[in-house]
Amino acid sequence: MTDTRSRALDAAVTLVGEQGIRALTHARVDERAGLPKGSTSNWFRTRHALVAGVTAWIAERERADFAAASGDAPRDADELIDAFSAMVAAETGPFASRSRARYAMFLEGAADPELLAPLLAQRAAFEEWMRALLAGIGITPDHDLTRATMAGLEGLVLHRLTVDPNAEIRPVVARIVRGARVR
Repeated sequence: MTDTRSRALDAAVTLVGEQGIRALTHARVDERAGLPKGSTSNWFRTRHALVAGVTAWIAERERADFAAASGDAPRDADELIDAFSAMVAAETGPFASRSRARYAMFLEGAADPELLAPLLAQRAAFEEWMRALLAGIGITPDHDLTRATMAGLEGLVLHRLTVDPNAEIRPVVARIVRGARVR
């Protein structure tokens, strides 16, 4: 059984992902998690602590997902396109709420470096992972190329979350990856 802290954090991520950062209150988290009143505030005494906890939890969950999905590294562009397409599909499908929450937390943390730190650490780890994947298929990934590839994938995720949830994935990802090969 999941401990109360994990239940509270999972519920908080869902709340932010579905209703935005303003929905994040201790009482709403308790209710969503099916916890007794006051449970969330036992773990996170202030709203700032709750927001910081959610930010760190999102980064932790995403790192675990990336580690689980990293298995065999793609050997060529088609395998990399498949891997990135699956990642975008997951981020805009089963993990859509968490993706929305991550974007909300980035915006919330824009004025608070302490809140932003776990997400920036996650982003740096993701950038290293991205660089290794590109190098693994024969692309020499400099800093700009890695960031451009990430920006293209993030843009597709954001587009599917906000504008067109049915937007095609693979053709866009293929263009991003194949464009990275042209130097």
